[in-house]
Amino acid sequence: MINVAIMGHGVVGSGVAEILINHPKRIEKGVKNPINVKYILDLRDFDNLSYSDKFIKDFNIILNDPEVKIVAEVMGGLNPAYDFVKACLLSGKSVVTSNKELVAAKGAELIDIAKQNNVNFLFEASVGGGIPVLRPMVQCLAANEITEISGILNGTTNYILNKMIVDNMDFDSALKLAQEKGYAEKNPAADIEGHDACRKICILAALAFGKHVYPSQVKTEGITQISLDDVEAADSFGCVIKLIGHAEKLDNGKITAWVRPTLISRDSILSGVNGVFNAILVTGDHTGDVMFYGKGAGKEATASAVVADMMDCAKHLQARKYLYWEDGNENYVEQYLNEKCKIFVRASCDDYEKLCANFESIFGNDNLCYIKNKFRKEISFITNADYENVINEKLEKLGAGQIKTIHTML
Repeated sequence: MINVAIMGHGVVGSGVAEILINHPKRIEKGVKNPINVKYILDLRDFDNLSYSDKFIKDFNIILNDPEVKIVAEVMGGLNPAYDFVKACLLSGKSVVTSNKELVAAKGAELIDIAKQNNVNFLFEASVGGGIPVLRPMVQCLAANEITEISGILNGTTNYILNKMIVDNMDFDSALKLAQEKGYAEKNPAADIEGHDACRKICILAALAFGKHVYPSQVKTEGITQISLDDVEAADSFGCVIKLIGHAEKLDNGKITAWVRPTLISRDSILSGVNGVFNAILVTGDHTGDVMFYGKGAGKEATASAVVADMMDCAKHLQARKYLYWEDGNENYVEQYLNEKCKIFVRASCDDYEKLCANFESIFGNDNLCYIKNKFRKEISFITNADYENVINEKLEKLGAGQIKTIHTML
């Protein structure tokens, strides 16, 4: 019998406990050994559960019990999760987590500690929830050099944008509906400002390219400034707007990484990813694009990924799973202004005739696809590929009263 502990009994933690306690035969069949939940750490009281006797409030009980071999951290946040996880690894316990903030901030350090202590630190649930993506990248795509990762990494923002695109619902109304349905938190900042997707692309990039990527290195924009006018204008160009996380390996040994609202063609496979679903495109030099698709969050889906990692740890108590990356550095991620890109532009001005004249003189020789809207006194167009700072210099010369820009994947 293998004794385990669960730290946290929130949405995911309760799901982990229910799977392990209610389906022992299924777990034992997969592990060839029964798994016993010995402790559940939480400061709250849970008196009416069939397993209420397992709850404790002192972390040291778990830390100092040599019988506990595997610990699931499902508390979230950095404090006290980081200290607890580090202490468990140092004491020779394998740790599984769904905590994307922890892995994005401290992953390199914790993986190294696990290596030094011959234990495992696994975090499949931290990126795709119930979508298996990290293990397939390490195992199934092992013969490939991964060159690029792009994806819809946050179900909440995808749901909101889908409501704006399909139902013509404004951002505030779509966010309120997402909260009512339980897809968005009461404080939705981590989702709608792009921080959740940023942490996920950091983890994916680190695993794919071998060096840690810190969230502060990733240019991150959310969807709070996307309007129905943007959605309508994008549709005129045969495109939709999605919040995309992207990381790419460059020839100079660096990478590029960003999270931002992005115009993508309706011909793209990502354009059809709707509702709360996520999709991650991983490009290998031999496989080409491989897509991982499914619901990226939710109690049952995320808990199942956590339990799968715990089962993996149970099968490798005396050996390490190969899951490793080095620490990164401040120069590892290329500055986004040094990338070539295409940008979708909506420019408006009270002096519409002057705006049109300036557009012709600045962009007239670029053979651009553009739409002029005299009623709105607006010109919409997609620039040719160029460095962003060069495009910005041209846009400054337009003399527009208002300019709205969105990057593209065209």
